[in-house]
Amino acid sequence: MADRTKGMAALVAICVIVLFMGVLKRKMEWLLNVLMRSILGTIAIYFVNNALEGAGIFLGVGINPLTVLTSGILGFPGLAAIYGIGLYHFL
Repeated sequence: MADRTKGMAALVAICVIVLFMGVLKRKMEWLLNVLMRSILGTIAIYFVNNALEGAGIFLGVGINPLTVLTSGILGFPGLAAIYGIGLYHFL
């Protein structure tokens, strides 16, 4: 009986480890996705600010942790919202 219990415990432990690895993989994919969107959003803010300044529009959306996180979590709609808020304050 003790061998059977140990075998069952080992099987359950292996299943839990496999499930934990699956959850970790999904979290890492999500984290990597947010990181990449944050980097691309920061680059987009920089170039859009330069383009607007070249056109004579001084909207001035800053690159700070809040704007980087907004673009990272929300993606393109987050960038549009940031510039929408900036345009609202500009007017």
